[in-house]
Amino acid sequence: MMSGVIQRFMHGELATNIVGRPKLWYAISGLLIVFSIAGLLIKGLHPGVEFTGGSVFTVEGASNASISQVRESVAETAGGTPIVQEAGGNWRVTTHPLTPTEVSEVQQKLAADLGVDAKTQIGAESVGSTWGGDVTKKAWQALVVFMILIIVYLSVAFEWRMALAAVAALFHDLVITAGVYAWSGFEVTPATLLGFLTILGYSLYDAVVVFDMIKEVTKPLNENSKISYSQAANQAVSSTLVRSLNTSLVAILPVAAILFIGTTFLGAGTLKDLSLALFVGMIVGTYSSLCVATPMLVQLKEREPVYAKLRENIARREASPKRQARAAKTAGDEDASEDDSDSDADEDDEPVDSDAVAEAHQTVVKVVQTGPRNQPRKGTRSSRRP
Repeated sequence: MMSGVIQRFMHGELATNIVGRPKLWYAISGLLIVFSIAGLLIKGLHPGVEFTGGSVFTVEGASNASISQVRESVAETAGGTPIVQEAGGNWRVTTHPLTPTEVSEVQQKLAADLGVDAKTQIGAESVGSTWGGDVTKKAWQALVVFMILIIVYLSVAFEWRMALAAVAALFHDLVITAGVYAWSGFEVTPATLLGFLTILGYSLYDAVVVFDMIKEVTKPLNENSKISYSQAANQAVSSTLVRSLNTSLVAILPVAAILFIGTTFLGAGTLKDLSLALFVGMIVGTYSSLCVATPMLVQLKEREPVYAKLRENIARREASPKRQARAAKTAGDEDASEDDSDSDADEDDEPVDSDAVAEAHQTVVKVVQTGPRNQPRKGTRSSRRP
């Protein structure tokens, strides 16, 4: 039973009522947004050294060291609370801006505590906050330009209602992804910004696929159609649902491998910021394109005079006396057939022979398949039998 339902769903034969449940999807999105905003307010984002400026130390060949050991070694000389990341036995330590003398002292301290060579195995570099400010400014500029281009493109290729729904879904994805990122405590790096821009494009791709199908399905609708805009849109979503889920799954699997396997077992700590943004953004983007952007588009389109009139005509036809009489007659015929069967069962006192019924059923099937049997001729032995 369950396998048959899953098979029908995977082949796109099982209809889903996504468009008809906007309150459910909006409630889920509202909870996710509240959770994300709480993370941004309580924990906040942690900009990396590329944005705040500071000193970065890289230590190679210290696989036997621990995070606490490396942190304490740097804190004794540089002060503060350094950020320590481990990647395959190599260490990356970020501190506040240090003078050249302090940088040299930290290198000597690390070499002594970890048993490595200060010149060949410990590298140091300083990053100014001016560069980070330029990166932040350009990132915001890129986001604004991206949104403007998206609105213009969708308005020209589709219409402004689709553009509005798609942009609302994009902001929905950004807020939730940023909130999850804040709760995780990961540093915000240029790779994080790259991941955010990537998920915007991915979310938009899903929305465009769904909107294009809705546009094709609803194109023939007029005031005399038999289905409303929401019903046609729901059919379009049902036909593209499996495709969207399969595409998202194929894209999410390698990202999940980088995030969970790479950072946990292989120690690829430098990729976790990018992979976390992509992992959360792809999941939320798939959800928003189907359950946020599409219901919002349908609600906007249903307000148009043509589709509002279509809904009124459908409701009027459903409430017409002729249709109600036909429905009542059908229900009456069904009740009558049930009463007849009950009365026949009451009058028949003899038990029913199940073998005879089965034999009769086989005979009927055989007649239907092979045609009627030839009747015996007159004068045969069977006709003269007393």
